[in-house]
Amino acid sequence: MSLPQTLDQWLALLEGRHVQTIKLGLERVRAVRAALGADPESAIITVGGTNGKGSTCAMLESILLAEGYRVGCYTSPHLLRYNERVRIDGKEVSDEQLVEAFSRVEAVRGDTPLTYFEHGTLAAWSVFQQAAPDVIILEVGLGGRLDAVNVFDADCAIVTSVDLDHMEYLGDTREAIGYEKAGIFRAGRPAIFADPDPPERLVAHARAIGADLLRLGPDFAIERHDGRWNWRGRDRAWTDLPLPAMRGAYQLRNAAGALAALDALAARLPVDAAAIRTGLAAARATGRFQQIAARPEIIVDVAHNPEAARALAGVLAESPARGRTLAVVGMLADKDAAGVIAALRPVVDAWWTCTPPSARARDAAALADSVRAHAPGAAVQVAGAPAEALAAARSAAGENDRIVAFGSFYTVAAVLDHAA
Repeated sequence: MSLPQTLDQWLALLEGRHVQTIKLGLERVRAVRAALGADPESAIITVGGTNGKGSTCAMLESILLAEGYRVGCYTSPHLLRYNERVRIDGKEVSDEQLVEAFSRVEAVRGDTPLTYFEHGTLAAWSVFQQAAPDVIILEVGLGGRLDAVNVFDADCAIVTSVDLDHMEYLGDTREAIGYEKAGIFRAGRPAIFADPDPPERLVAHARAIGADLLRLGPDFAIERHDGRWNWRGRDRAWTDLPLPAMRGAYQLRNAAGALAALDALAARLPVDAAAIRTGLAAARATGRFQQIAARPEIIVDVAHNPEAARALAGVLAESPARGRTLAVVGMLADKDAAGVIAALRPVVDAWWTCTPPSARARDAAALADSVRAHAPGAAVQVAGAPAEALAAARSAAGENDRIVAFGSFYTVAAVLDHAA
């Protein structure tokens, strides 16, 4: 069989090849990784957590680039283009580079089956092997302990937060999920936890393997004042820093975790205060409280679980609209719609539900029933696709109103595609 010649052909092949979308376990990926050959002598930072991974990766990437390092960054999922997942020096790699990388993985995998995500993770690694950057930032796809990214030993690992999501794979308690997230920690190496409330099992695992656990609160701290903030660690402080360009008080926790990692790696990857200030001011992550239009203002946010919805509600409350806040929401069937709706109920005046373009989507009518149940009395309209829901909300909005589209990466991607 001849190999695909274009990126679209490769993605179609991988989507159709392996029926099981998620297959946790490292043995197959580890075997193919070894067959790809020698690793680059790059520092590796792995970023896991329930929410905040993409923002933390963006901040690390931006600061390190501002310092002048060559940086490889792998994130997922993408919103509009697969190329978003693999960046070198802040730029998406080309279709041609990805086609070559997919082909290299295919050439060495033999009879070893790989999921779409596993093949893509190894292809990203192959790109980094070729580029040999100073540092590689890897975002965990799901969980940590058994995620494909965990075949790479992190010089520093960050867990941004732990909350209830992907419970069918990771467990139905915060303690169980915390243990899975802690699987990216390594013995004798810095392990950052950027949430002030660590699950006991995460702490216990870090101690059991001898990781150098640094926690927000006891080991590094945030001091915010007059639109600026300070970061203080065990032996170092950075003061008078700009607030992150990405809005929301929770982004300070993500920034604090990123700075804790850079402090822990200072002997290998020193950064100065100027690079930190420049990087924080420049860092962006698509789909994280991103304004795409004004009058009416349109915001997109990939919040799709209760923790992320609470964070989104906090930002909306911090910056109230002059008029109403109108929600365009589409979610997947396996997500906690009740928790998301309850979190946003206090700050949303009217709802338009839609069906995201995914086989796993929750039907718009069923989602509307959830809104009626968990935001009683709220105005609810059922639309079809996200673009239709957005158009309906825009028709109802005045110039002082605000529209917020959220609930799934698929929903945000469809809105961004429609707005482009």
